[in-house]
Amino acid sequence: MNRCIFCGRLVRDPEIRYAEGSGTAIARYTIAIDRFPKKEGQPSADFISCIAFGKSAEIAEKYLAKGAKILVEGHIQTGSYTNKDGQKIYTTDCIVEKHEFVESRNSGSATEGGSTQSSSGGDFMSIPAGIDEELPFN
Repeated sequence: MNRCIFCGRLVRDPEIRYAEGSGTAIARYTIAIDRFPKKEGQPSADFISCIAFGKSAEIAEKYLAKGAKILVEGHIQTGSYTNKDGQKIYTTDCIVEKHEFVESRNSGSATEGGSTQSSSGGDFMSIPAGIDEELPFN
């Protein structure tokens, strides 16, 4: 069984492209995941490359931003390609099947306008009214 669940923060805003021909949205982003337990002299985080398609990618484009803490569920896919210098490059990506917000947009470092406000309504981001049918996750 190939299944993964990660919880971490986006290291940059998602990059969005649209597939030629079909026009399917493709979002790429990287999340930083803290290692536990932290060991002296070793990196304290892993950086996981994630790829979302279709509605999930469109939601990522609209609502995900650098610093947002999210939960990603999907599967691992490996691959390889030859770069312009003729070297074979190996890849490992999480293919996103769903992602969920873990904390409010107003808490932590994922704030708009650079201001930090305390969260008063639990640990989830408020989703604007009227988009329930667009959300790809339960």
